[in-house]
Amino acid sequence: MPMILLDCDKDIPERQRHIYLKAPGESTKDFLPIANVATIPGTLSERGCAFCGAKLVIGGVVKDAIQMIHGPVGCAYDTWHTKRYPSDNGHVPLKYVWSTDMKESHIVFGGEKRLEQSINEAFDAMPHMKRMFLYTTCPTALIGDDVKAVSKKVMQERPDVDIFTVECPGFSGVSQSKGHHVLNIGWVDQKVGSVEPEIKSPYTINFIGDYNIQGDTQLLQTYWDRLGIQVIAHFTGNANYDELRSMHRAKLSVVNCARSAGYIANELKKRYGIPRLDIDTWGFNYMAEGIRKVCAFFGIEERGEALIAEEYAKWKPKLDWYKERLKGKKMAIWTGGPRLWHWTKSVEDDMGIEVVAMSSKFGHEEDFEKVVARGREGTYYIDDANELEFFEILENIKPDIIFTGPRVGELVKKLHIPYINGHAYHNGPYMGFQGFVNMARDIYNATHSPLLGLAATDIRRTAKAKLALKEVA
Repeated sequence: MPMILLDCDKDIPERQRHIYLKAPGESTKDFLPIANVATIPGTLSERGCAFCGAKLVIGGVVKDAIQMIHGPVGCAYDTWHTKRYPSDNGHVPLKYVWSTDMKESHIVFGGEKRLEQSINEAFDAMPHMKRMFLYTTCPTALIGDDVKAVSKKVMQERPDVDIFTVECPGFSGVSQSKGHHVLNIGWVDQKVGSVEPEIKSPYTINFIGDYNIQGDTQLLQTYWDRLGIQVIAHFTGNANYDELRSMHRAKLSVVNCARSAGYIANELKKRYGIPRLDIDTWGFNYMAEGIRKVCAFFGIEERGEALIAEEYAKWKPKLDWYKERLKGKKMAIWTGGPRLWHWTKSVEDDMGIEVVAMSSKFGHEEDFEKVVARGREGTYYIDDANELEFFEILENIKPDIIFTGPRVGELVKKLHIPYINGHAYHNGPYMGFQGFVNMARDIYNATHSPLLGLAATDIRRTAKAKLALKEVA
């Protein structure tokens, strides 16, 4: 079947190249949606900007660093507290954000003095924090503030602090994917290799592309601990700034989210010879396969099998209980990029759910290759979808549950369709064996709750209500 032009897109026919409905026997190479290109004028995109990709997704997760946004306060607010990144030091990433709060006068006359003052104020206010991520935004990049020079001056005056500059204004790419790339490469260029770690195990890894959403990292860490594997650095869930500087000493880079963090794994391989191993951590089958691959690399297969057996014995009966009750439910996944192909097969195999539509905000064509290959026939695959497309496709597929972010989630609530926060989860973690049971539980609760059905009922139109109104009249 060729690419699909929806009725709502008749005035922007270019959207046809971004929407594919999978049919039997077709080559995915012939019908891949175009991706990672500029949003078409006239369509209301759900994408985030490049700055958002750097700060919100990756840098803002680091637990012991001040997050300084050089720009208007709105840029700081928009990328704060919208994802659930807990940490074991009092949840600093959830509590704090810093901004230079640029005003019109600073744009006209320059903001470097304002920046220097803000950096010093932040370090003075948080004397126990000696590390900082510093981000440029659209206005400060346009006026040409030299943030690296300001950072260098502060570090000379405060030799106990270290500042990492991320020059990635919102306009620098077509989506937040550009921000992922800039921060990945910048970190390798500026910081990796500047700290030596204490090696405690012959088996050492970097765990890359996991951001501790509702405790994902902390759950997976229990697996690595039981396997005797030392994680040199988590990029960047529950991460310490200085641990990330020592990534060059790991023997293996284990990659979970390839889209947001595959770049740094490739650079570590190129510059330090560290092999890259990609795994999936959502779903029982995928998690078990990932553990086996990591253990095979180190020659500790028996440890891996023992861990898998323990986790299956503990959690598989619970998952099977939910699978029996979720079988045949229809799901739509409207998230960023990789979760489409991480989740589609795992929820079908482990929960019996049918995934009937998937939309990516910042995925590349290689992401669509993976998801179309794993996905079902009769499923919609959409790049950079807009609100009207969402509504039309919902009418076509009639899903029982939608995994998406709060913006789209608020829209589908009005249609009385349950949604799960696909970016920050409802009641996570969702990774690992226990995490996937948590996901199944949230889907079960959402699809079996009577609330949305009751909300769709207009009580004014019931017979009892009509009778009461008649009596009042």
